[in-house]
Amino acid sequence: MATLTPRKRVELALYGSQGDRVPFTMYDNMIPQCQTERELRNRGLCIVMRPSVFSIHRPNVKVYSEPVYQDGHNMVRTYYETPVGTVNALSERVSFTSWLHEPMFKTPNDYKVLLFMISDEVYKPNYEAFARSQAHFGEDAIFRASFGLEPLQTLISGNYLNTEAFCIEWMENRDEILKLYDAIVEKRRQVYPIVAESPASHANYGGNVVPEIIGKEVFRDYYVPHYNEAAEVMHKHGKLIGCHFDANCKAIADSIADTALDYIEAFTPHPDTDMTLGEARQAWPDKVLWLNFPSSVHLRPDDEIEETTISLLDQLSNVSGIIMGITEDIPQDRWQKSCTAIMNGLDNHAQYHPELYARPK
Repeated sequence: MATLTPRKRVELALYGSQGDRVPFTMYDNMIPQCQTERELRNRGLCIVMRPSVFSIHRPNVKVYSEPVYQDGHNMVRTYYETPVGTVNALSERVSFTSWLHEPMFKTPNDYKVLLFMISDEVYKPNYEAFARSQAHFGEDAIFRASFGLEPLQTLISGNYLNTEAFCIEWMENRDEILKLYDAIVEKRRQVYPIVAESPASHANYGGNVVPEIIGKEVFRDYYVPHYNEAAEVMHKHGKLIGCHFDANCKAIADSIADTALDYIEAFTPHPDTDMTLGEARQAWPDKVLWLNFPSSVHLRPDDEIEETTISLLDQLSNVSGIIMGITEDIPQDRWQKSCTAIMNGLDNHAQYHPELYARPK
């Protein structure tokens, strides 16, 4: 085996194998260019790029925005004008994400507008831009596609409603919620073949599922079938599919095991959630675990971060199908030292346990 590139290490793990050490990944918008970033990449850090393989257009919806200064913050109010009415949302751009201060949904009168907007969506492949970016970036990055959020999750953590509004409407106006859900289901089915036929080797389907909000039965009935339907299309094209499960997963672990998902992305082990890495491997023995290093540990001393990295891997009898990732923001004054300590831990684990790794020849 020749020296592995960062991308090749991740690809080996994604297909359930292992290289000379556990791969280490970070999202592209989380790691600024600097000396430490260059050193980490030279040591094998793989950047996760997430360009879309399709575009979304609403031909009958007029969208316009205006700046809003509120409570000392610069925000944007975006209006969505349709033939059946207008809704608006208030958001604030913060770091690599956006905070939704007001969802589109304000009153039950907005249901007809949201249903029109969902039904008006048109999707077109955007393969050339994805393939061009992947070719230009080379072996330092892994490129991932996305289907968007699960149909029901779109109404929980998307821009249509927020979590509080969803919970109230689920109890008081469930028929209206399910009309939106059914419309999103049909739209997602149009996306499945577009993603499967794209240049992407793998794609995420939704995530940020919180079992304490939706419960086991709703997850089983309204999430699992869509993972399996998308997986069937992806697998026909030799592609992998995963989901971003970064919250407490113990309550839905059995249902996750029953899905056709190939990998669990952003799995965050104890102490930040209710499952250890060892428990996750026992619950999902046939799925690749693409971790999010526990965010709280970034605040600990460097030697403890390195020890935590090693102790996480020590919970496993083998390291095949394991990827160490970072999917949450790290305090600016900690990321350089914390990521270096994680990399040291990965290297040391490979040195201490050579029998678990494929050695370069």
